[in-house]
Amino acid sequence: MKKEQRLGLRTWTEIDKKSVAHNYSVFRNLISKKTKLMGVVKSNAYGHNLVEFAKELEKLGADYLAVDSVVEGIALRREGIKKPILVLGYTLPEMIEKAVENDLEITVSNFGYFAEIKKINSKSPVKIHIKTDTGMHRSGFQDRDAKKVLVEIKNPKVKVIGLYTHFAAAKNPAFPKDTKGQIDLFNKWRETFDMAGIKSICHACATSGTILFPEAHFDMVRIGIGLYGIWPSRETEAYSNGKFELKPVLGWKTVIGEINNIKAGERIGYDFTEKLLRDSKVGILPIGYWHGYPRALSAIGQVLVNGKRAKVLGRICMDIIMIDVTDIKNTKVGDEVTIIGSAGKENISIDSVSTLLDGSSYEMVTRINPLIKRFYL
Repeated sequence: MKKEQRLGLRTWTEIDKKSVAHNYSVFRNLISKKTKLMGVVKSNAYGHNLVEFAKELEKLGADYLAVDSVVEGIALRREGIKKPILVLGYTLPEMIEKAVENDLEITVSNFGYFAEIKKINSKSPVKIHIKTDTGMHRSGFQDRDAKKVLVEIKNPKVKVIGLYTHFAAAKNPAFPKDTKGQIDLFNKWRETFDMAGIKSICHACATSGTILFPEAHFDMVRIGIGLYGIWPSRETEAYSNGKFELKPVLGWKTVIGEINNIKAGERIGYDFTEKLLRDSKVGILPIGYWHGYPRALSAIGQVLVNGKRAKVLGRICMDIIMIDVTDIKNTKVGDEVTIIGSAGKENISIDSVSTLLDGSSYEMVTRINPLIKRFYL
C-alpha cells in the first residue's frame, strides 16, 4: 500500500480482496451446487471489519451471512446488505421486534424464546432457526424437547427458516467418532421435522466440518475462519495439504516512531525484565496490547523490518513495543513494520504467533482493536 494512503495512521491492517475471493472459491468447490454457503462475519468479521467483509462476500455470491447479535445485523442492513442474515448468538427479548423490522433471522435454542415471541406485537412473524444440542452442550434443544418444539412452532408469530447444530470436535480427521455421533443425532431432528411437514434449511458444518465431513453438508454450510485464510486446526491443514490451500487475508502494519542507541548491560522496559547483551539500536513502535498485540509476546515476539526479523525487547506496554534493529541496515524512523504478514522473503502468520503462545488463532485475530483502520486492497 502506498504511504499516502495511510497518512496520519500509526498502525493499520490490509485486507487482500483477491485472497478473500480465493478462499471463497475453495469452499464453493467443496460443496454441491445445491448447498448454500453462509459466510460467518460475527465479531467484526473475525477482526477483519464487519461491514467491508460482508460486502465482499455479498459480491462473491454468498447465500447467507451470520452475525453474533441483532446489533451487528442492523449495522449490515444500514449499509445496504440485502442477503439473508442469521443471528447466531443470544438475542435479548427487547431486540426481537428489531430483528423483525430489519428482516433478521434469529436463533431459538430454548423455550424461553417462544414465550418472549408470544409477547411481541408485529405484523410479520419472527424468522427463526431452531438450534439443537447434539453433544456440545453449549446451547440448543435436547432430543427430549422435539415434540414440544413442534407444538411451539405452530404459533403464527413464528416462521421456521432453519434447523441447525454445532459440532464440538470436528477438527481432527483421526478421531471422527464424536462428530459422526452428532451427525446421527442431528439426522433424527431432520427426520422429525420432515415427518411433521416442516421444510427448513438444515446446517451443521463450520469450516473444519465442511472439509472433513462432506456427509454433513446438508442444505447449507457455515464458513467462518476459513474465509479469512486461517486453518481451524493443524490437523485440518495437514489433511488438506496438496488438495487446496487457504490464503491469509489480513496483514497488520505499524511504523518505527523512534530509534535509540542503548549500551550493553542496560536493562529495558517495565520491571527491567530484559538485559541487553550488546550495544543495541532499539526501535520504538507505537502499538501495544491495547491494539491487540498480546502482552505474552514480551521478549519472545518478532516483527519484520525491511524484510528482516526483529525481536521484541522487554515488556510489551499498553501502547508501545521495543524491538532490536541492531542488525537491520538502513533502519530509520518512519519505516514500515509488519506485525502480521509478509515482507521480503519472511512471513509472520497468525498461526505462527498463536503457536508461539500455545494459543488460538481465532483469539489472536479477533482481538486486533476494531478502531484500527482496515484497508481493503
